Amino acid sequence: MTSSTPRLDKAAAARLMTWATYAAVSVAVLLVSVKFVAWLMTDSVSLLSTLVDSLLDFGASMINLLAVRHALQPADTEHRFGHGKAESLAGLAQAAFISGSAVFLLLQASERLYNPSAISNTGIGYAVMVFSIVATLALVLFQKSVVKRTGSVAISADSAHYTMDVLVNISVIISLFMSTQLGWSYADPLFAIAISFYILYGAYGIGIEAYHILMDRELSDKERAKIGELAKSHPQVISFHDLRTRYSGQDVFIQLHLEMDGDLSLREAHEIAEAIMKKIENDFPNAEVLIHQDPAGVDEQRAFED
Repeated sequence: MTSSTPRLDKAAAARLMTWATYAAVSVAVLLVSVKFVAWLMTDSVSLLSTLVDSLLDFGASMINLLAVRHALQPADTEHRFGHGKAESLAGLAQAAFISGSAVFLLLQASERLYNPSAISNTGIGYAVMVFSIVATLALVLFQKSVVKRTGSVAISADSAHYTMDVLVNISVIISLFMSTQLGWSYADPLFAIAISFYILYGAYGIGIEAYHILMDRELSDKERAKIGELAKSHPQVISFHDLRTRYSGQDVFIQLHLEMDGDLSLREAHEIAEAIMKKIENDFPNAEVLIHQDPAGVDEQRAFED
């Protein structure tokens, strides 16, 4: 999950995220089409690697599109915390798709090491790779802007593997040059093998991030410290404890116990808690904050120490 706090309201964020998923699917379809024709004309295994990667990009982006649409649905009686974790499930699915493409590519490249073949029509290969780099870079820049403004896990995962695609396409250009201009016939499959391991590394990162969110990992230390500062900002708050936080899609869930003077009336304690809740919500848009008020100095069994 991106560490930046979502800044848009849910309606605006939903529109941006929806456009980002449509853009990713459209770019993937376009790249699959041009790369398929280029591979048929060149018979380059490293170009095949980018074709396979784009096919998996299309599958992952379609899953993203469906997951984001589901995640943006409002909470209902059966899902009172909303559907935000659909984004993280999409991230896991993406990791599986990307890993599968890497394994397939590794097998294809290994076979080409034993049976090398000449690459033809390299001009087509160069043109397709340059076009792919430009199209993918434009998509990545748009996705990163969406992630910065919405905090979407699914769009962040999509952006991560499209960023890898840019590097993969650059490496294919290098391998085509080395194979055809320098006569290094093994450059093509060796680059493809290196690309496959790089894709696996990226899939691992995406999968781990999605796993942490599904397991309700806490917000970052910096964000938790900020919540603590806000909790203690009221002069009548003595301390706080049992701060618990988690992400679910765009939503952030925060709960904590405030310690105040035990002689305060229930109404006074409630008003203090409401004031602090509003401060936290101002700094953490789309957050649901739950505050419990405790009289200071009363020992209670705590789940953990902050």
